[in-house]
Amino acid sequence: MQYKLYLCAVFTTRNIILFIIVSLLACASISNTEPEPKNKAQLGAFLFMDPILSIDSTISCGSCHLPQFAFADTAPLSKGVQGRLTKRNTPSAMNMAMREIFFWDGRAATLEHQARFPIEDHNEMNLPYAQAVKRITNDANYIKWFKKIYNAAPDSASILNAIAEFERSLETSNTPNDRWLLDKEPGLSASALRGRNLFMSDRLNCFECHFTPDLTGDEFRNIGLFNGKNLNDSGRFAITKNPQDIGKFKVPGLRNVGITAPYMHNGMFATLADVINHYNEPDKTAVTPIGRDKSLRVNLKLTKQEKLDLEAFLHALTDDQFVK
Repeated sequence: MQYKLYLCAVFTTRNIILFIIVSLLACASISNTEPEPKNKAQLGAFLFMDPILSIDSTISCGSCHLPQFAFADTAPLSKGVQGRLTKRNTPSAMNMAMREIFFWDGRAATLEHQARFPIEDHNEMNLPYAQAVKRITNDANYIKWFKKIYNAAPDSASILNAIAEFERSLETSNTPNDRWLLDKEPGLSASALRGRNLFMSDRLNCFECHFTPDLTGDEFRNIGLFNGKNLNDSGRFAITKNPQDIGKFKVPGLRNVGITAPYMHNGMFATLADVINHYNEPDKTAVTPIGRDKSLRVNLKLTKQEKLDLEAFLHALTDDQFVK
C-alpha cells in the first residue's frame, strides 16, 4: 500500500483529534510497526489522509482540509489532482457532528453522503467510487483493520462511515467564548466582550443567522455575493432549481473562524476585517446584487473600534489547541 502519510493523531478522552504532521513519507509503505487504528474514527483518519482515494494517488482529503488550520484550506480554491482548482472554497471539516446538511449548496444530507463527493469530483480526487472501494478491499492492511473494527471486510458503506466517524470526532469546545459562557477564566477580553455584545445586538443582527453552539443554523442565505456577472455562482439554486434560492449559500459555523481564511464560498475575502467590511457596507462588494437577503442593511455604520471589537470576538471562537 502506497502512502503519503501524515502521521499521526492525538486522541483525547473527549475524542477531539488534532493531527500532528511529523513527517511526509512520500510513497512509503505501512508496515506492521506503524500505528494501527483502534476504532472507527481512527480508521477514518487513515482514510482521510490516504491518497489512495485519488485517481493518481497524489491527493487525500487532508491535502485540502489542513489539520493545523482547523481542517480548512488557506487558498481561495484548493488544488486537486493535476493541479485542477476546486469550484468553491474548502471549508473547515471540524464541528460537523451536529450539522444537518453539508456543502455550500447543501447537496449532502449526511457526512457519509458528503464523503463520497470529493472522491468522485473531477477537480478534486477524480476517482470513481467503485474503483476506490476496490482499492480499499484489495489492500491487506485495510482488510485487517476493517475486520478488526467493523467485524467485516471493507465495503462501500463502511468506508464512508469510517471517514464520517472521523469527521464527527473533530469537535472543539475549549475557546475563550466557551469559558466566558461557563464563567470560567480566562474568558473574553474587554474588546471581545464588546464585540460579542455587538454580534448579539439587534443593530447588527448577526445572531439571526449564526446561532446554536456552533454559530450556524444550517440555513441558506444570500448575502449579496451573486450578481450574475463577475459573481455568478448561483449556489443552492443549482440543487433545488427554486428561483428563491439563487445566490444562497449555507451559513457556515464560526468556530475556529479566525484560522480558516480566506472566507466565503469563493474565498474572496482574505481576512476577517474584509468580511466585517462587507457586512458593514455590502453595496461596495457587489454592485447590483441579485436577491440579497433583506436582513442585510445597506450600511451598519460601524466605527473603527467596533470593527476591531467584532474581530476580537471572532478570534475568541478559536479553540485553544490552535492557539497553543
